[in-house]
Amino acid sequence: PPGPCSLTGSPPQALVDDTEDVSLDFGSEEELALRKARIRHPLATFFHLFFRVSAIVTYLFCDWFSNSFVACFVTILLLLSFDFWSVKNVTGRLLVGLRWWNQIDEDGKSHWVFEAKRVPTIAASTEAEARIFWFGLIICPVIWTLFLFSTLFSLKLKWLALVIAGISLQTANLYGYIHCKLGGQKTISRVTSRLFGTADVPQRQSRRISEDGAEEHGKTVPR
Repeated sequence: PPGPCSLTGSPPQALVDDTEDVSLDFGSEEELALRKARIRHPLATFFHLFFRVSAIVTYLFCDWFSNSFVACFVTILLLLSFDFWSVKNVTGRLLVGLRWWNQIDEDGKSHWVFEAKRVPTIAASTEAEARIFWFGLIICPVIWTLFLFSTLFSLKLKWLALVIAGISLQTANLYGYIHCKLGGQKTISRVTSRLFGTADVPQRQSRRISEDGAEEHGKTVPR
């Protein structure tokens, strides 16, 4: 009598092969959904926009609340300083995995370091956070540049120093993070090689001195 294989034929084998080739990867879909919809660092996202937006609003409406130019000037300058520090040291690292700083080596030379951190997908920043970060980073220097032209055209020269300070502080962060995004890893490798190169100089010199001393001692011993 024919066996079970002859009755069923080859289609079941084809079905088994088809099911073996199917891979269900629900984890990657969940991680992708989290990256698109969720804000992982709400406090950092809030303060990324709070100080810079507050500085702009205070600049526009400070005359309505106070007649003291010095009080308005100091308040806006403090907000700009807080914004520069928080964006440079906190929000850039948390929201987009970028950071930049200045480092002085053993020779007293100053080096600018731009870093782009590579992290696993589960720990990466979300798309919403990245959009908020870059939107605030780009649009606010543009607004301060418009303030510069309005100050010049309206001849309100007493605000000129404050507007230039706002452009300088926020453009510095913009330039630093663009540099991190485009070529941070290369800069880090160059700076690291320089630092290790300067650190190895004393060791190489001591080795040369010891080798020269050994050679001289070897030459004098046969006498």
